[in-house]
Amino acid sequence: MEQFTIAVVNSFMNEAHREQIAALAAEHDAKVKFFTSQDEALPQMADVDILYAAATGGGHKLAQAAPHLKWFCSVSAGVDPVLRPGVLPEGCLLSNSSGAYGVTIAEHLVMVTLMLVRRYPEYAEIIRRHEWQNNLPLRSIKDSRVTIVGTGDIGTRYAERIQSFQPARIVGINRSGHKRSAVYDEVADQSHLTEYLPATDILVLCLPGTRETTNLLSRERLAMLPKDAFVINVGRGNSIDQAALVEALNRDELAGAALDVMAKEPIPEGDPLWTAKNVILTPHCSGKMTLAYTRDKSVAMFCEDFVHFIKHEPLAHEVKRELGY
Repeated sequence: MEQFTIAVVNSFMNEAHREQIAALAAEHDAKVKFFTSQDEALPQMADVDILYAAATGGGHKLAQAAPHLKWFCSVSAGVDPVLRPGVLPEGCLLSNSSGAYGVTIAEHLVMVTLMLVRRYPEYAEIIRRHEWQNNLPLRSIKDSRVTIVGTGDIGTRYAERIQSFQPARIVGINRSGHKRSAVYDEVADQSHLTEYLPATDILVLCLPGTRETTNLLSRERLAMLPKDAFVINVGRGNSIDQAALVEALNRDELAGAALDVMAKEPIPEGDPLWTAKNVILTPHCSGKMTLAYTRDKSVAMFCEDFVHFIKHEPLAHEVKRELGY
């Protein structure tokens, strides 16, 4: 049996996770090396066959330092940085942890949705000014028209949770137009997005980073939303024309926004986004491996696919490169 060398690069794993992976590796006569940072791992990549690390945040450097890499298992759901030409060796398999982040990101989405309809950004500013005002007219998720762009694990888990607030309808927008969950009242393909924007109160983007999703919410499409609409993005920052979004917020052409992803991260000093009206900004924290469920799920997915890899079987979580996810 061919002996493989595994490199695990992750600072969030606990001893139980390392023992779980080490035991599986030993069972199949594989060598495993654990690292807590990319800087620590980079000089040790020359003999690595299997890499379990984040494809985002510099993961492409690890892949490029592993000339014999046969499988890159990303702890992140997004893999766009390693899909660039010349990053992965020819024939290298690629999988991700899509399915591990739905719970934590859906909860984040529910949180910011409630903060927006309850006008938290404005009340937070009132309190910062040491003022006492409590009569701002509120909105409700109940009877709101919710449009979710991206109906994978994250979008659908959010839809399942938001359904309990009794919105008027939940529309899903995806690449195929196929309805894979009864939680959606309607599902349409991406080409029909503009038809739904004028009738959307809460727009949620849960998109991967692909050519098709870049600038999907353009200046022209932002202008199609009602002036009392909210925009929420947990997918990729480049899905939105950020400058146009800031202008729309500052001109009261939108009611508010919540962004966990931005065009540039970290947000540059002096960027107008910092001071935009009625915006909730979080530092790309909704889906990190900071929730125990996410860590456990990701490790379980890696272990499942490791067995498939050893047996030369199709990976359960393999990325479709032509789609980018």
